[in-house]
Amino acid sequence: MKICNTPLGEVRVGSQEELFTTFAALLREVVEQTPYPPGVALTGGSSPKALFRWLAAHDSRLPEAKRDIIFSVSDERHVPIASDESNYGNAERLLLDPLGVTPDHRFPWDTGRTLNEAALWYEKLWSLSFGEGKAYDLCMLGMGDDCHTASLFPGSPLLDLASMDSDHRLFAALEVPGKGGRLTITPRGLEACARIVILVMGEGKADALKRVFDTQPASYSEIPIRLMNRFPGKVVWLVDEPAASGLSL
Repeated sequence: MKICNTPLGEVRVGSQEELFTTFAALLREVVEQTPYPPGVALTGGSSPKALFRWLAAHDSRLPEAKRDIIFSVSDERHVPIASDESNYGNAERLLLDPLGVTPDHRFPWDTGRTLNEAALWYEKLWSLSFGEGKAYDLCMLGMGDDCHTASLFPGSPLLDLASMDSDHRLFAALEVPGKGGRLTITPRGLEACARIVILVMGEGKADALKRVFDTQPASYSEIPIRLMNRFPGKVVWLVDEPAASGLSL
């Protein structure tokens, strides 16, 4: 595995097996280094689904994780958990259920509430459970072809610099044009995470990843995932070789 330090965090490039093994090791580290049950946010997308299947098939590597971690997701669609579109629902079906994670270690967004109520309720319960101003001990993210991460899409009002400096919400609800209601961690929430792991896989992500690491300046509103340059010391990118093909690291 190739490891490079960049202004956006540490980048690790390797095979799918190496990336998945590394993620499992990072989960174990979180358990070992956190004196209370750690909160871990998973994410949605095709690459995380492949990771979940791999973790479920290699559950012997996660004895502490499935016993000690409280699992959530970094963003969610405003749909029932039973829906194939639900990020948390897919994490449950592909990982949490196979691992035997107990109900008291599951922390979904309550999408049965209205969109705004769901965000307010989630933040309130999270603060009561983990402490005011504290987000995830490990936040897993992905990256879309448009360089969005979580539900922070290009042009999102949550990416306005003035809003980012004054808005202290860790989680928020928003309507994304053409994509419906979303519940998501905010830029402030990302700053409040102890560690962030970004999984990027596939040749189809190579052009987007090259844009992200281009030396030309770009606003967060244009390339949301460049938010990582605000706190690179806690960010680890797990990138497979096809996705990294356009990078000069």
